[in-house]
Amino acid sequence: MGVPILPTLSTTFIVLSAIFVAIGWAQIKKKKIDSHMRTMTTAGILALIFFLIYASRTIFVGNTSFGGPAELEIYYTIFLIFHITLATVGAVFGIISLTTGYKENYKLHRKMGPITSIVWFSTAITGVAVYLLLYVIYEGGETTSVIKAILGT
Repeated sequence: MGVPILPTLSTTFIVLSAIFVAIGWAQIKKKKIDSHMRTMTTAGILALIFFLIYASRTIFVGNTSFGGPAELEIYYTIFLIFHITLATVGAVFGIISLTTGYKENYKLHRKMGPITSIVWFSTAITGVAVYLLLYVIYEGGETTSVIKAILGT
């Protein structure tokens, strides 16, 4: 069985988003403000595409439960909850960071940007780990609703 297309696509978009955040961070360090703004806008668009693919799959197909060894399921579940928390915080921080940048509230933008970037990198890394655990290292379990996938019920 090969890897499923929608999870592969959504994971690709979140990784691309993190790469663009890293590029944008480097650009602002070099005071390339216009390039930074375009790059971070692209990062936001890539994150939005991720979200649309993920949400569509969740609504229409469901999510895949952990298919690895039962003795690892609790550790996977804790890791997944950590990832979901990071992703939620990262999304909120990302929206705030983009908004403060567009509104030229640079005082708050400069404070939020580095924190947002670190949270986003962590989200991308843990997202890839979830993807690998669900579709590459182990064969995915049952595809079902989000609540059932998270709680294993």
